[in-house]
Amino acid sequence: MKTIKHYILIVAVLLFAGGCDKDFVEINTNPYQVTSIDPALLLAGAQRSHLGTWEAEHTIVQQFVNPFNQGATLGFNFNEDIDGVNNPKWTESYPSVIRNLIQALTVLEGTDRVNLRSMIRIWKAQVFMGVVDTYGNVPYFEAGRAVSHGIFEPVYDDGAAIYDDLYNEIRDAVAALNPSGEFVSADLFYGSNAQALTRTTNAGDQVAKWRKLGNSLLLRLGMRYSKVNPTRAQSIVAEAFTGGVMTSNADNAYVKYDGSLFVYPVNNNLRNFSHFNYAAEPFVDHVKTNNDPRGKYMIANFPDPAAVANFPNPDTVLANQFGVPIGVTDIELRNPPYRGSRAGGLNYSQFNVWVLASPAAPTFWVTYAQTSLLLAEAAQRGWVAGSAQTFYENGIRADMATYALYPGTEPIENDEINSYLAKPGIAFNATDALNLINTQYWIVNIRNGTEAFSNFRRSGFPALSPNLFNNDLNGGFARRMSYPDREASANAANYAAAVQAIGGQDNLTARVFWDVP
Repeated sequence: MKTIKHYILIVAVLLFAGGCDKDFVEINTNPYQVTSIDPALLLAGAQRSHLGTWEAEHTIVQQFVNPFNQGATLGFNFNEDIDGVNNPKWTESYPSVIRNLIQALTVLEGTDRVNLRSMIRIWKAQVFMGVVDTYGNVPYFEAGRAVSHGIFEPVYDDGAAIYDDLYNEIRDAVAALNPSGEFVSADLFYGSNAQALTRTTNAGDQVAKWRKLGNSLLLRLGMRYSKVNPTRAQSIVAEAFTGGVMTSNADNAYVKYDGSLFVYPVNNNLRNFSHFNYAAEPFVDHVKTNNDPRGKYMIANFPDPAAVANFPNPDTVLANQFGVPIGVTDIELRNPPYRGSRAGGLNYSQFNVWVLASPAAPTFWVTYAQTSLLLAEAAQRGWVAGSAQTFYENGIRADMATYALYPGTEPIENDEINSYLAKPGIAFNATDALNLINTQYWIVNIRNGTEAFSNFRRSGFPALSPNLFNNDLNGGFARRMSYPDREASANAANYAAAVQAIGGQDNLTARVFWDVP
């Protein structure tokens, strides 16, 4: 009898298990979950990669100031190594952009979508350039491969080795672009949803623009070697120039926001927390002294610095603009010899949150203006043919033309530009050429902090004075950002090895490979 009971129990269990298994997958599958995606959409998402943070890169190169040294506002204006200020380039590159680009390339393996694959390779190189330029040695060859290869603790690779591979990636991807191949509609720079200035409607035109973008990135990469290896710099720059770089603003890689449904988040935060938003004295003084026509769109005085959203028509007269001195606290600024307070903030200029720093402002990653100024330096060094002065002036004119794309602006008149180019502190001369060129590069990159910070370290211009609030930087400038604190626990062994490789200390004064003293 006992045996029969056991038999009945076993049969019941089997029947129950079979019943439970019926429709198991269907019942436990979320019908709204995305299980596959067009890799072109992953490219589009990655095209809005990190450009730099006002409180970080722009503060280091003395364009922006947050003068409050209290808790979360403590940062580069006081030479402090703060994790939250250092992290954005890392956290806005690895978890989403890099992972998605590498996943897109994995999905594309074995397909004939050569143009999309090439675009992704070029853009991935741009993103990794920014990460290396910011931190030095970083995960590269194993990065973004948790899903495809089960690598959850990627090794940090040498920055110079990464650059070697980026050179190959850009060059090979540009060569693989095929005007007879597919048109990538989702491309935000030159596809169907791009802005009218840069939009294309066929593969031939789109490929032509991506070739220029790729070669312009190659030019940027080559110029990074100007201190550490001038011979290699000259070779890569000449190759990029011969291959064909950007030739007009119609080639710019940029994205425009509408300011309401789609906002540029960094600028939106600047408007919402305007009490902490001030323009730095060196930047304001340069713009003001030279009566820069871009100035009225860059900086402004608001009746209440703590409520700038309430004042859509601020004072933009350059003579009335004053920048916050570097390394001075808000407490000091409220008292003589400084300018004191105004309403809910300080009596100093801020970035114009209705134009340059608007939530609807365009974001520029690679531009004709940048490219022309890099070519001006290359020509001055004898690395490419052409007039350094012509490249220089073309770069300035191109950048001024982009301000017509910002909200609430009118095109800068040609007479204004000509007058500016003739000013003693702006007019090209061979003796001071590198200073003039790279100071303009500093202005052009007012909203590309990554590039402004990188080129300042590479070129040494503009000739800024170090922030001597304390001696945390040994009387100099920040040369890199430290790794996120989380890496010390989440990827401990590889983090420790990376720190040893950069000299044993994960600090702001260690240098990336191309930034030799």
